[in-house]
Amino acid sequence: MRKKALLALEDGRVFQGTAFGHDGTTTGEVCFNTSMTGYQEILTDPSYRGQIVTMTYPQIGNYGITAEDSESAQPHVRGFVVGELCDVPSSWRSTQSLSDYLAEHKVLGIDDIDTRALTKHLRSAGAMRSCLTTELSEEEAVKAAKSSDSMLGADFVKEVTTDKTYHWDGESRPWTIPSVSQSIEGNYLPLSEAKYKIVAYDFGIKRNILRRLRQEGFDVTVVPATTSASDVLAMSPDGVFLSNGPGDPASLDYVHKEVRELIGRTPLFGICLGHQLLTHACGGKTYKLKFGHRGGNQPVQDLRTGKVEITAQNHGFATDGENLPPNTEVTHINLNDQTVEGTRSTKDPVFSVQHHPEAAPGPNDSKEFFVDFAKMIEGSR
Repeated sequence: MRKKALLALEDGRVFQGTAFGHDGTTTGEVCFNTSMTGYQEILTDPSYRGQIVTMTYPQIGNYGITAEDSESAQPHVRGFVVGELCDVPSSWRSTQSLSDYLAEHKVLGIDDIDTRALTKHLRSAGAMRSCLTTELSEEEAVKAAKSSDSMLGADFVKEVTTDKTYHWDGESRPWTIPSVSQSIEGNYLPLSEAKYKIVAYDFGIKRNILRRLRQEGFDVTVVPATTSASDVLAMSPDGVFLSNGPGDPASLDYVHKEVRELIGRTPLFGICLGHQLLTHACGGKTYKLKFGHRGGNQPVQDLRTGKVEITAQNHGFATDGENLPPNTEVTHINLNDQTVEGTRSTKDPVFSVQHHPEAAPGPNDSKEFFVDFAKMIEGSR
């Protein structure tokens, strides 16, 4: 028999359910993700550090867990909320059930709750602090939620960044399906030549970002978030990449300073948190969104061409478009709420996007940004 569990929000609303995975008590900002698949990638995305994630798709766990699909070495969510847990996976690739995986990593899960009602509440009231527990009463859990740390001012980057510099040499070949008619043998396509030597700041970098960079001809050296600009420039890179990551971008003063020193001295490309850090480094501001953008169905328009792409996103903060730094223009907007989704410098070889061109999970409409980075480097030589 599985234990009873409850999810208590700081505004006093409580959802009753059933525990799976680990048990105990955890706190974090509760948010929701609208992706229909990709729960393993979501669990292991370092950008979710400090958060309890709710999946809006009703049944989760259908295809189990496969080691190859993890975006990092471990789950980073504080808790996992689903409507209905499928504990008998049906996939030839599966090596473990979702429940067993969370139990192994001591992550609390809860199902048998009305995730539709929870999502509608968060859309109306906003993402908020919460407590997921198998131990506390409703009153105690609400109190624990109210006393937990806020996402505003949070620096989780130091918890997820690499401890030391390393060269990415993981499996990066594009996966495919064997085809006799197309003369494709095996499940992998060959990699292109590595033409560009770049340094990637790890603020919580996903493995698929590293794969996509390598697929587009980048030789990638990954450095910790605290690496100085002078140390990066001493590596003589052709460009610098600023990764995704968790927490409040405004709290990362130590990163703003180093990124500021890189501008104009090497081509720069940032995504998600990296995009927001570029905003701060250039003198701009960010703010917290009411409930964030998390899922694989966000429409983004390129203002230069009018083209609309469906994108993968995971962020709770956004660039303030009303107070843009000098020599910066908005290139992309979110068509749902008109928030800034991309910027570029009109002076230096610098550009960034708020969404995730590497997806995992999500659509691949925006994968050409990695090609654009290569073109920018080539044009700067």
